[in-house]
Formats: sequence, structure tokens, C-alpha cells
Amino acid sequence: MANEAEDDGTGLPASLAMAWGLRERPGKGPRPTLTLQRIVDAAVALAATEGTDAVSMGRVAKELGVSTMSLYRYVTAKEELYILMSDAGVGTPPPLPPDADGWGWRELLSHWAYAQRTLLMTKPWILRIPITAPPATPNQLAWMDRGLASMAGTGLRESEKLSTIILVGGLVRNEATMAADMMDAIVKSGVSPDKVVGQYVRTLRLLTGPDTHPAVTRLLESDAFTGSDEPDFQFRFGLGRLLDGLAELISERSTP
Repeated sequence: MANEAEDDGTGLPASLAMAWGLRERPGKGPRPTLTLQRIVDAAVALAATEGTDAVSMGRVAKELGVSTMSLYRYVTAKEELYILMSDAGVGTPPPLPPDADGWGWRELLSHWAYAQRTLLMTKPWILRIPITAPPATPNQLAWMDRGLASMAGTGLRESEKLSTIILVGGLVRNEATMAADMMDAIVKSGVSPDKVVGQYVRTLRLLTGPDTHPAVTRLLESDAFTGSDEPDFQFRFGLGRLLDGLAELISERSTP
């Protein structure tokens, strides 16, 4: 990649140069019929319908009706294509609602977290793309900037703001990944989510008891598995506790 970056005159890896529109098309030969956007769109459509594992240079070329070699004039490896797919998939952060002018850091950061959660829940294929580098593509940096900006005026150090969005983003990604994994398993089994939970509870009751697993027994006797009608309770609870801790730190920063 380093050689490609030098040839392009950008000093960037080829995938980043392409993501920022600094290496749009091959510089030599007749103008090709393909475009980078067409390649990325085809790969995203394939991932959305058949999963990320279905994406290969050969398969994308077949979807476009071109030879595999023609793709390599734009994308030198599947890993580069993954980076471009991920950036296209996340898009730009959604606009803030009209009343956001009166929001504090907590509301802004919560909105950022929930927006990411919604995105990943509706496009779970993004979760299957390996994270190989910190965010550097246009849309990823737009999300990063929004998250950092939500904590303006809090008195937090810049390193603490960065650590915060890594922590909150990790919660979002972990919860979305677990939900995607569970949904895949439910779809493959053909059993409804309620039945899956019921089977799990029955299994725990068979395997545990007050003498061997007293804490699990108390859990089973509670309404932890059946009492909440809020589908996002666990995420809301986890995010709330993270923000409570952050609020304590911000309070310390503002105290003389």
C-alpha cells in the first residue's frame, strides 16, 4: 500500500486515498466503464443480502458483469474493499433534532450512542467487517467528530473525551453484535425469540439449584427474563451507568 500511496502523491494508504476521493480511477489507459462507487455499491448490496462472507473480488465482479481483474484497477485487495464498504455503510451521523440546542452533554452523547446502535442493528453486516485500524475514512471521522463535540464544555481532557467515545462505542458494538448473533441463531433454529428465552430458563432450572448456584436461582425467581417489556432495557441500563460515572468525573472537573 505504501508504494501505491507514493505513486498517487497523497502519502496515504490506497484505501484511504480512494475513500477521500483522492484516487478515483486509474490514471493510464482509456477511461474504464466501471467506477469505484459502482464497485462499493455492489459489494454493500451483496453483504446486505448474503452476508459479508459472500463478498469476494470475483463475486463482486460477477454481480457487475465484468472481469475480476478489472476490479483490481480500483481496489487492490478485499481488505481495501471492506474499508470502503464500512465507510459507505455507516454513512454520516443523522441530524440532531430541532430541540438539541438546549441539550447538555449527556443528551448529546446518548443521541450519538443510540444513533450508532440503530445503524448497526439495521445493518449487522458492518459488524462482520474486521476492525484493522482506527477510524480515518470520511464518514467514520464524521461520527468520531460528533461524539467528541458532544462533550464540549465539560472540562474533560481531550484524551478523556477520546476514551469516552471508545468506551461508549464499545458498549454499542458489543450489544449490537450479541443481538445480531442471537438473531442469526434464532433464524437458523426457526424458533421464536420468546421460545428461545423459555427454553433457556428451563435449561437453567434443570442445571442449577439454591445449593449449587444460589445467585442464579435468585435470578430465575425474579422477573429478569420476563418482566421487562422494554427491548432496549439492557442497553439503556448499561449506557446510563457509563454516563453516571462520566457525570461524576465532569463534576470533579468543575469543582474548585
